[in-house]
Amino acid sequence: MRFLFLVLISICFLATGCTYFNSINGISSASDQLDTSGYTEKDFFSAIQDDLKGGFWLTAIEKLRSLEAQYPFGDYAEQAQLELIYAHLKAGEHDSAISVAERFMRLHPQHENVDYAYYIKGVSSFVKNDGMFGKLLPIDETKRDPGSARNSFSAFSELLNRFPESPYAPDAQKRMIYLRNILARHEIHAANYFFTRGAYLAAANRGRYVIENFQKTPAVPDGLAVMAQAYYLMDMHDLASEAAKLLAQNYPNHTSLNSDGGFKYQEQSASIERSWTNSLTAGLFDKPESIGFDTRYIFNDRYKEL
Repeated sequence: MRFLFLVLISICFLATGCTYFNSINGISSASDQLDTSGYTEKDFFSAIQDDLKGGFWLTAIEKLRSLEAQYPFGDYAEQAQLELIYAHLKAGEHDSAISVAERFMRLHPQHENVDYAYYIKGVSSFVKNDGMFGKLLPIDETKRDPGSARNSFSAFSELLNRFPESPYAPDAQKRMIYLRNILARHEIHAANYFFTRGAYLAAANRGRYVIENFQKTPAVPDGLAVMAQAYYLMDMHDLASEAAKLLAQNYPNHTSLNSDGGFKYQEQSASIERSWTNSLTAGLFDKPESIGFDTRYIFNDRYKEL
């Protein structure tokens, strides 16, 4: 009961804190109830700039929508649409930022700043899953649903294809490298899971997919190890030996290799047989040993820094 009470108090504190910061620290302003019925288009735009500079994102969003509704063909209409994309992003409304960005691309495909819409679409997808708890807790993002990462990669890729000279291109390229690493590692996690289920062909396919589609990522060594192990368990020893040979030639310090470069093949994964304790606790306790590969601490410099 005491624990439940503390949890409830914490929730109330968080709710109060969110309300406080919404009003004080850059979400809404005291002018959000301001009557704008007598505003000219220029007045509107000037007030919006003040809100954006002050970080009052929700107030700015409301005024930007009003500006567009009242002056759809005005002098500031297109700029207001671009700033609406930005305001949604800063307010943490990533789905709205993506939606408004896509709308701008449809309406103004030849606009001189349409590359900005593509860029913010990618950024919004990039940070879409980073909620409050995602920022506070040490969550392995490679184990999350890869949908947002794929969408972000696609948006940045389209930006580079359409606007290779865009000022946003260098940052987009850096983010794409990071996203490729995430997507490649996700495939290895999937392969490790398939080992626990005895689905060795599916595991081998995931490893091969990494080799074919994510070259030069830190997941490639584990992709080769997955293939060697999976083919071995399917009695495809020629394919297993070929993958193991490539691993030894290119990544001799991989943990799956002996000191003489031989692959340390494992027999059928023991995790297929789960204990009653493991089953009763939905896998939280008494986790059995299982086949799996994760050598990020060796081949991924960024992971080593973390």
